[in-house]
Amino acid sequence: MARGVRKPDPYQGTMPDARSCCAAARAWCSRVGMSVDTATVKKVAALARIAITDEDAGRLAPKLSNLLGWIEQLGEVDTTGVEPMTAVIPNSLRLRDDVVNADPLTGGGIRDDLMANAPQAEHGFFTVPKVIE
Repeated sequence: MARGVRKPDPYQGTMPDARSCCAAARAWCSRVGMSVDTATVKKVAALARIAITDEDAGRLAPKLSNLLGWIEQLGEVDTTGVEPMTAVIPNSLRLRDDVVNADPLTGGGIRDDLMANAPQAEHGFFTVPKVIE
C-alpha cells in the first residue's frame, strides 16, 4: 500500500462510533438482539487493536452480551426530574484567596531579597543565557 494512503475500514458503518449518543448505542444493541457472537467480539477487538484468540472470543461473547443487557436495563430507568451530577455526594472546592502574604512560612513580597541571590536579573525576573539559537 502506498505511503500516506489509508486502508479502508472494513467495519465502517457496522457499529456506532465512540462519539455517538446512548440512543444510538441502545438502537444498535436492540438491532443485534443483545447477543454477541464470537465474530462480533473479534470485530470489536480488531477495532480496538487488541489481539485475541478464538478461545478468548468465545469466553468474552457471553460477558459482552451481559454487559449489553445491563446497558439496556439502564435505558429503561425513568430519570425525568433527576439532576445531572458528577459525584454521589455533594462536593465543593476549597479555594483560598490569592493573596501575596497568605502563608506565613513562605510569605511573599520578598522579590528584592530573592533577586539579590540571582547571578543575573532584569526587571525583577531571573535571566538565563540563551540556549537555543
